[in-house]
Amino acid sequence: MQILMGLLVAAVLGYLFYRTFIAPATLPSEAQATPGARSQRGFAFLANGLLFYRDRNGEVQQLHSTYVQESIDRRERSRNRHNWKQGTSFNIAAGGGMRSFEVGDKPVLATLATYDANGDLFYFLKDEGIGGLFRREAASGNELRVLLRPNLHLGDLSLSPDGRMFAAASQQADGEVNIALLDRDGSHLREVTGGDTVDAAPAWVPDSPKRLLFQSSGLARDERGNIVALSHASIQMLDMESGSVASILESPDFDYLKPRVCPAGNLLFIRRPYEVPRYSTTNILTDTLFFPFRLLRALFHYLNFFSLMYSRKPLTSASGPAMRADLKSILLQGRRIDAEKALRSERPVHGVPSLVPSSWELVSRTRAGVERVLATNVTSYDISADGTIVYSNGRGVFVLERDGSAGLALKDDLIAEVFAAAN
Repeated sequence: MQILMGLLVAAVLGYLFYRTFIAPATLPSEAQATPGARSQRGFAFLANGLLFYRDRNGEVQQLHSTYVQESIDRRERSRNRHNWKQGTSFNIAAGGGMRSFEVGDKPVLATLATYDANGDLFYFLKDEGIGGLFRREAASGNELRVLLRPNLHLGDLSLSPDGRMFAAASQQADGEVNIALLDRDGSHLREVTGGDTVDAAPAWVPDSPKRLLFQSSGLARDERGNIVALSHASIQMLDMESGSVASILESPDFDYLKPRVCPAGNLLFIRRPYEVPRYSTTNILTDTLFFPFRLLRALFHYLNFFSLMYSRKPLTSASGPAMRADLKSILLQGRRIDAEKALRSERPVHGVPSLVPSSWELVSRTRAGVERVLATNVTSYDISADGTIVYSNGRGVFVLERDGSAGLALKDDLIAEVFAAAN
């Protein structure tokens, strides 16, 4: 028996060694990574609600917001003003209870970013009550406030080709997400899609300025109006002149995510298998009691675009209860991921462990309908103005050059979204 157990352990260790070091996942032949090469392409990325950016010099920096610092300073001043009241008669409320003067820590998190052609970086920050769009000037490093409103929740910002207008995903209190437009200066915010759907990831069509691509999923609700499921994600096109919406790509077997049009005119998107919710008689009672809460919690993170929240610190959901996320349960592009399992079972991409399976593919589709897989294990991607692609597998950022070569840009523990610099 001891010999058998020894052989079994040796076999498992040998298999893990093979998966990790000998047979790493690679891109198709037209997109092989250059061994040891690290691209100096500029980009930004989100990790745990924080925004980082890298200039062409290769230095990675965390974005430090003046607005966030001022918010922290205000809370600290308020806390200091009221500290003396603790333990005194001023601490007794009218009903006889104890009044608290503590200012709760409401973390301000980054949820999106996009680059302007001049190198300026636009980004959205929000806490539980206020959301704001800001701009970091590339030349001076100064932060400028573009828009600040209570209960404003924006995601997936996309700047129009002429630089005059933004398209974004706007979250509503009832769980719906609509595509919205706003001028570059933050004025004239208006929604252009509606319905019981999650419409996200808008993208402009370069040669058709009055058309927008976006991903769309239907919301399923129970008789009480609780969200119980999301349908498969399709790619739709909005004609802003006629107000009509046409389906571009749709299949009950797949999610089509993050549509983009490259300079060559090809449609790019992430394709992954759609997971249909399954139930059994053994868990029907548990699901009936807890599933609306579980899914609403997931949608809270997704619709706010906090894709990778596993800092092992208490989080607060939209409905208030504290919860603790960990490696067994993270949310990435709306999908619940067991990160521990993924890191054990998924083959690395160019030596970097993947948080999602190889079935999450970055696909290029020509106008004639010819498709080509550009990369696998893709959680997020973006395209620069010259056609260079920046993408991530959740643990690394890679650059796919126009000539088809790919290189590792950096490694990090948790990468939720990536944003390519203009050039």
